Amino acid sequence: MSKPSASAAITKLKTVMAALRDPDTGCPWDIEQTFESIAPYTIEEAYEVADAIERNDLPDLKEELGDLLLQVVYHARIAEEQRHFDFEAVAEAVTEKMINRHPHVFGSEEERAAGAAPGFWERIKAEEKRKKDEERRATGQAINDPSNNKSALDGVPPTMPALTRARKLQSKAARIGFDWPSLAPVFDKLDEELTELKEAVTSGDQNAIDEEYGDLLFVIANIARHLELDPEASLRKANAKFTSRFQRMETLLAEQTGSQANPKATLDVLDALWDQAKREERK
Repeated sequence: MSKPSASAAITKLKTVMAALRDPDTGCPWDIEQTFESIAPYTIEEAYEVADAIERNDLPDLKEELGDLLLQVVYHARIAEEQRHFDFEAVAEAVTEKMINRHPHVFGSEEERAAGAAPGFWERIKAEEKRKKDEERRATGQAINDPSNNKSALDGVPPTMPALTRARKLQSKAARIGFDWPSLAPVFDKLDEELTELKEAVTSGDQNAIDEEYGDLLFVIANIARHLELDPEASLRKANAKFTSRFQRMETLLAEQTGSQANPKATLDVLDALWDQAKREERK
């Protein structure tokens, strides 16, 4: 059996989605879904793609990429039903965007020879926004008027994971010079925020504790930016490491007690088993 072409595979997937959404013969659950109800699944599937990459599980990555593609097809189908746009329009728009944003690859001979000059990405995105605003103005749609208190922080969605959004906000601020020149003063700020959190905990003021803890996380995100790290990825790795060690500790405890039903133990015993799990991991 020959492998279907990419276009045939996409067409088949779109046909399946149309059938699921058919108001007469489709799936009741799929029929009632909206952009808003599907959005959480879209975010979840993106995280599952990232998880498969972290685990270097390529068969799982193939499956998770399919699940993420399904989300794109789902949203496009809903938009098509509402006569806004369809899947082809989505694919065409992103293709055109990639071509426009890479003149050093797809542009004229002179543009390719010039290469990726510093700042070219921001200039292209600014031009794209200008054209988009013109199109919106021509069709009577609301636009973000640059004269209405336009901020350097615009364009960072509030729905992003908080650590990722903090890092992006800091990167935006740094573009206009609002940044520490090196990592050293950021570590000083970390010490300052940790001290303020300790003081808030001592005071017992829950609002102050919440605020100071948030400030501490914000500085942690800034450290990640200066180190060119993805704080979400770093935390996912830490979560995976904790899970592995904790589960090994549980196994060791079960072996020690002869019980498989989550046996209880003192903290001293658990600490000793935790240290053993760490030593085994490092070997």
